[in-house]
Amino acid sequence: MTHAHALPDVRALCFDVFGTVVDWHGSIAAEVQRLRLPVDGSAFALAWRAGYQPAMQQVRSGALPWTNIDGLHRRILDGLLAEHGIAMDEAARADLNRIWHRLQPWPDSVAGLLRLKRRYTLTTLSNGNLSLLVAMAKFGGLPWDAVLTAEFFHHYKPDPEVYLGAARLLDLAPEQVMLVAAHPSDLRAAAACGLRTAYVARPLERGPGGAMERWTPGEFDLAVDSFEALAATLGLP
Repeated sequence: MTHAHALPDVRALCFDVFGTVVDWHGSIAAEVQRLRLPVDGSAFALAWRAGYQPAMQQVRSGALPWTNIDGLHRRILDGLLAEHGIAMDEAARADLNRIWHRLQPWPDSVAGLLRLKRRYTLTTLSNGNLSLLVAMAKFGGLPWDAVLTAEFFHHYKPDPEVYLGAARLLDLAPEQVMLVAAHPSDLRAAAACGLRTAYVARPLERGPGGAMERWTPGEFDLAVDSFEALAATLGLP
């Protein structure tokens, strides 16, 4: 692990959002329960999320034209509702799809971001589309300085265009940007583009007992278990 004093050139922290900043699993499971859908909320949340990578791959391969994450989430949702035989009208489907705009932050997220904001420029760097990320920030009180999204580049992470595009928009060299994420695969892709990396463990991302991506201690610049710990490691009061 690189110590904080060895990262003096880092100027901006770019955050993965789903799972890193907000609790998609718990938020969706709670919404399914609130709506009294005839399915297990946890299983439904996991199945919805499981469609995420295959849907983005369809865009990458050209099987689908550019489609933003709201659109991909809706395609996955319609399939899940059909699979479970759940009838919902258009208004209800659209509102359920927007649960991704109303995901609850992890308990440490807002306070930790506010501490980090004292020194660093804070941005999202998410596959989520702009309207989704802005709505989520308003809902959860997330204090971003800017909202950067894969939508700007018409590429989805882990395509290098996203990481390098973020550095370019911030007018920084890649090594002046640190990606903060709970997903080792995201961090590895960022590191391959020259960005610095901070791993934040989120053991409850997929619910109690849910599997986490494997990683090797020492492969990222920093590794912590909360945004508050990240701020402390970076020497912020």
